[in-house]
Amino acid sequence: MKVTVNITRRPEIADPQGTTVRRALVDLGHDAVREVRIDRTIHLEVEGHDSDTVHTQVSRMCEQLLSNPVLEDFEVVVHG
Repeated sequence: MKVTVNITRRPEIADPQGTTVRRALVDLGHDAVREVRIDRTIHLEVEGHDSDTVHTQVSRMCEQLLSNPVLEDFEVVVHG
């Protein structure tokens, strides 16, 4: 099954990469940019036929490795 994992930095956590990109955009003349947040998307193919089981497996992967539970939240989307 195809799975998409969206990992986002929690709003209260600073995003230094986003701040750097925002600063660079403003330096390039894009003054309308007020905030930039850099998030991650991970695409997986996981063997399995039951979407609930696959969702549980990928959520465990996120908790163990793919995301930092102190700084980030994640969303697992199972396609099909």
